[in-house]
Amino acid sequence: MWAGRVAAIGPTDKAARNYGRFGTGSIVAWPPGAGFGERWIWLGNDTLIAAHVTLSAGMGPGQEMVTDPVVSIGDRCVIGRGTAIVGHFSIDIGDDVYMGMNIYITDQNHGYEDLDQPIGTQTPRDDAVSIGSGSWIGSGAVILPGAQIGSHVVVGANSVVRGVVPDNCVVVGSPARVVRRHNGSAWVRDTPDPPGPG
Repeated sequence: MWAGRVAAIGPTDKAARNYGRFGTGSIVAWPPGAGFGERWIWLGNDTLIAAHVTLSAGMGPGQEMVTDPVVSIGDRCVIGRGTAIVGHFSIDIGDDVYMGMNIYITDQNHGYEDLDQPIGTQTPRDDAVSIGSGSWIGSGAVILPGAQIGSHVVVGANSVVRGVVPDNCVVVGSPARVVRRHNGSAWVRDTPDPPGPG
């Protein structure tokens, strides 16, 4: 296979035509991870998808999707080796987002309400994910459904992110919490709220 010999898929390659959008100057390194639903995946310009990255839209090949795109990756992004971006509804990654290795991002959780039915067969719940421009996601991080990460955010390695993360901050931990933020003139440590009455 030609892509295997040159070690990447570029915008003029036949495989790039499977994507909803494959930006100028972008490449998907060889070998890619498992993936499907490329029709609903958009790649911006000058973006690098490292080897063994899984990009998928939907539950399996040939599924019709409700939103288009399902996964959108902006311009000048770097997605690290072994990362999995698994979209079912909406994952939007802004411009200039850099990611370390082995990150997991998804916009869907399994339902678990019915105790008479296996969790894996219950109706899943979708909740859109967004990652703001200029952010850095450290290796091993997990971005859960509903996460709304602002612009210029650092997510520490192995952190688990859910909910809203404001612009211009550093989050770490499981669950991730803000430990530093930019106050308009300098980076300052975030002061946690004191414990409530016990």
